[in-house]
Amino acid sequence: MDAIKVRDLYDLTHTRAAEMLGACEYPWEALGKIKATVLAIGQTLDPETYDHPQEGVWIAKSASIAPTASITGPCIIGERTEVRPGAFLRGSILVGDGCVVGNSTELKNCILFDGVQVPHYNYVGDSILGHLAHMGAGAITSNVKGDKKLVVVHGEENYETGVKKFGAMLGDRAEIGCNSVLNPGTVIGRDSQVYPLSCVRGVVPARCIVKGERGVFKKHD
Repeated sequence: MDAIKVRDLYDLTHTRAAEMLGACEYPWEALGKIKATVLAIGQTLDPETYDHPQEGVWIAKSASIAPTASITGPCIIGERTEVRPGAFLRGSILVGDGCVVGNSTELKNCILFDGVQVPHYNYVGDSILGHLAHMGAGAITSNVKGDKKLVVVHGEENYETGVKKFGAMLGDRAEIGCNSVLNPGTVIGRDSQVYPLSCVRGVVPARCIVKGERGVFKKHD
């Protein structure tokens, strides 16, 4: 059985979306709930800790935001997070504490758990990145199939998601190598690693290494 449920991939103590995610069996069920969740959480944030510069946008006072970053709500940017020059945050985004959103990185309808790094030229759309997940330079989530059909997650079983836009679900501490592409419906298990220049589709189990065309290998203890 594929270990791709919310409880298999994520430690929910590292996100403000814990209540919403905990009510979902599979993580892609959360994609249509991110916008409302961000707006609801934003109303609860302490104004002593968070600025509210525009409708639907909350930014921690301890966060570092480059003047050239573009931020559209709904959006929450957590404490001690860095948003670098040219970042493009397009809305329905929950960025946790201690994250890095890099130069020219684009985010859209996604959740970044605490400690996530997307530091250089990344695209993250319709995706959830677990605690301490990291995407190397140029790595992207491809979130719409070429034939525009609903996304199916391919693992030991085929999981009909019922959604058209679905990038990737990265488990806690997943590592994605530079210039890799995560195709629609990709699920990367906890502590797994994707080599640079890989093209990944479907389920990668926990504690595995994707070595491009050479295949998927279990990590040694």
